[in-house]
Amino acid sequence: MVGLVRNWNSFSYYGKKVLFKLFPWTDELILKAKGNNAFLVFTTLVVIFAAPIAKAADIASAEIIDTEGTVIGMVTFEETPNGVLVYVEVSGIPPGGHGIHLHAVGSCDPDFKAAGGHINPDHAKHGLKNPEGPDNGDLPNLYAASDGSARAEFFTTRVSVYGNAMPALLDGDGSAVIIHENPDDHMTQPIGGAGGRIGCGIIQPL
Repeated sequence: MVGLVRNWNSFSYYGKKVLFKLFPWTDELILKAKGNNAFLVFTTLVVIFAAPIAKAADIASAEIIDTEGTVIGMVTFEETPNGVLVYVEVSGIPPGGHGIHLHAVGSCDPDFKAAGGHINPDHAKHGLKNPEGPDNGDLPNLYAASDGSARAEFFTTRVSVYGNAMPALLDGDGSAVIIHENPDDHMTQPIGGAGGRIGCGIIQPL
């Protein structure tokens, strides 16, 4: 976790949100510090309390790259008693709606095709609107602003981080997040007409 927080001021909004959930009693301490001092306070607390906190929550993340290999954002997954919260923060994507799905293989090569299809062990139909769906990898659409930035918070009960009764994101061959060029209509097979893959991230333990 410490390696991700290179500079507290530039650390993502959703990254801070997740970390404050892990350290609820430290947010005031960190917020009162400035610049690199905030980073120092946070790092020290992580070193001291890392062991008990690691047991408190299952969290994974995926660094999102575009088709040129440039990092454009991050997706974070937080296990809760009722399902998984998904925090998305990306930039540099076309304005408008984009399908975003969870794919069955933790790979982004080549051209993001190695990520395979959706997580879907029961072979359900694709689509949040489909009476024979959805599959485990389906999520609501991500919407980018005119400047190409997008923030979202989703919730899903169809996966888990490590496999608590639902398919695990961190299973033997891993999983990936794929962002598509078009919005998902939540009905058309196999991906809701979402088009090409413009972003990919390999989901890894945090």
